[in-house]
Amino acid sequence: MTSSSTRPTPARSADVAAAVLCWLTVALEGYDLVALGAVIPTLAKTQHLGMDVPALTFAATISLVGVGLGAASVGPLADRLGRRVALIGSVALFSVFTLLLPLAPSAALFSTFRFVAGLGLGACMPTALTIMSEVAPPRHRAKSATLTMTGYHVGAVATSLLALLAGPNWHVIFYAGGVLGLLLLPVMWSTMPESREVAAAHEPTPRVPLSTLLRGPYRRASIGTWVGSFMGLLLVYGLNTWLPKIMNEAGYSLDSALTMLLIMNVGAVVGLLLAGTVADRRGIKPSILAWYAVSAVLLALLSVRMENTLVLDLALFATGVFVFSAQVLIYALVAHLFLPDVRGTALGLASGVGRLGAIAGPAVTGALLAAGLAHPWGFYFFALVAGLALLAILTVPAHIDPSVVAADRTG
Repeated sequence: MTSSSTRPTPARSADVAAAVLCWLTVALEGYDLVALGAVIPTLAKTQHLGMDVPALTFAATISLVGVGLGAASVGPLADRLGRRVALIGSVALFSVFTLLLPLAPSAALFSTFRFVAGLGLGACMPTALTIMSEVAPPRHRAKSATLTMTGYHVGAVATSLLALLAGPNWHVIFYAGGVLGLLLLPVMWSTMPESREVAAAHEPTPRVPLSTLLRGPYRRASIGTWVGSFMGLLLVYGLNTWLPKIMNEAGYSLDSALTMLLIMNVGAVVGLLLAGTVADRRGIKPSILAWYAVSAVLLALLSVRMENTLVLDLALFATGVFVFSAQVLIYALVAHLFLPDVRGTALGLASGVGRLGAIAGPAVTGALLAAGLAHPWGFYFFALVAGLALLAILTVPAHIDPSVVAADRTG
């Protein structure tokens, strides 16, 4: 017979439900964001809707623009109307337009559908991370963020595997993503609780001006995390997009270069599991600083051609461990620093500004490749970016006193 001390409370069960649903949402985001990249070779080969490489590049770029706008704009809605409504609405938006994508009758509508889907996709992650930061115990706030983000990589791997199975039937990938999202909606509607910090209010949270994030005790935290997020996602997307090509330019075989990307992403999953535990024990800000310092060293090390395969694989694995999880720790730091009434907005803007780095990373790295400078200068550039992220986080306070925030607002 289960004792009352061990029986799950309704609040605890609701928190577990929220955690699972947030993880599934982030997994769907990872699935969908990688989906277009997985089918671009097929679309280019078949000239679907007459789309050539520049048209497909535009579709991929406008998708990321939508992701950035969605991330930046969802925060005020989540803070004012509640996390639950914001997350369910985001999933509905990207699911419908992902399902419509294969049915687009023209290249222009294909890109438009992808842009609108991007708005929903971008809104999902900061909202899910906000919910997780509020249902997890404060001592596990970093771990909750990093564990949630493992869903992204699981989703990305699922897309890759389905792309291999689907072959030329690329439509299946988008239909599957859209249907899975729509199936998740009724479960979210019936199961997803509102954050207790938001539900405690009897009416929607009063609107807090956006200028609050750039005033008083929040100013340094906002600017520092925005710059850090920009640099962090520049690294993530720059490496994920061009690492195989850079290593191929360095003289490694294409098969080896593709394997290197897989090894780095396996390291990313391990890093996410490790980083949250370390940050909860040692402090989030010190952990981010250590993570970016090690990242800078490892990225510079990759500029050296390594003949020993084991040494190279270990270096790539370690790079994945530190580079990818450092960015997620910035989100955990934002959730730790900002009070509930602006937390969704703060996370959304950190993610939205970071998405600008996601666009800039592949563009700058591609320019280095076009100029024949990708190796070793691409890795010097990445090491510099990690160093800039470290400097940005150095300016961020490790803690913000709520009483100081209250005094600033009343003053």
